[in-house]
Amino acid sequence: MRGAPSRWSSLAVALALLAACGHDSKQGAPSSGSVATPTSSVPHTVTAPPTSTLAPTTTLTPTSTSTTTTLETTTTVPAPPTTAPTTVAPSTLPAELPTPAAVPADSRGVEAVVDLGQIDIPKIGLSTRMYEGIRLTTLDRGPGHWPGTALPGQYGNVVVAGHRVSHAKPFRHLEQLAPGDQVIFTDSDGQFTYTVTSTEIVKPDAVWIADQTPGYTATLFACHPPGSTRERIVVHLALASA
Repeated sequence: MRGAPSRWSSLAVALALLAACGHDSKQGAPSSGSVATPTSSVPHTVTAPPTSTLAPTTTLTPTSTSTTTTLETTTTVPAPPTTAPTTVAPSTLPAELPTPAAVPADSRGVEAVVDLGQIDIPKIGLSTRMYEGIRLTTLDRGPGHWPGTALPGQYGNVVVAGHRVSHAKPFRHLEQLAPGDQVIFTDSDGQFTYTVTSTEIVKPDAVWIADQTPGYTATLFACHPPGSTRERIVVHLALASA
């Protein structure tokens, strides 16, 4: 598992979040033998000794021919005890957490346009494309996924920023989201539904919002109040099927 993400310096934090604000596993058997008996006109019958209850067991079966009785022996050896094989379930290794990319020094630098898929938030009527990157040049197109954080449906924390008052202002009404409301991500791997767990207002230096968590979570954030960089509104989510 990759280690938890390092924290950035206060200056890097300010740059990042200001930028976001702008984007608002056998015993052997005895041998057979013959016993001779005196000649007699009356056949003799020999009675076999009682069968022992101890293993191995020998049974004597008399067989008569006119003057000779042959004792046949049969040895029974008990089968050795058997033990069922022991099955040990393989240990489950924890998934490795992603590592968020460093905050870009140039918040308005040009970055490649990478369309990750769709983000839908029915409660506030949002349905738009989502891109890779948190520079303003990306956020001007739509919500941006923080590089290095988990992707939708993956182990860790999916971190997404967006504008509140400029361009298409996709996150304008984040404050309306309540526990249980859905946020749906759709990409080449499928559709993943997250539900809101809580919302909070934090200071711009609260960089822990991008920390990777030992679970399947997501975080949406933007500037707060709308049009201001004074604080951040942060919406926490959990994967509905996890």
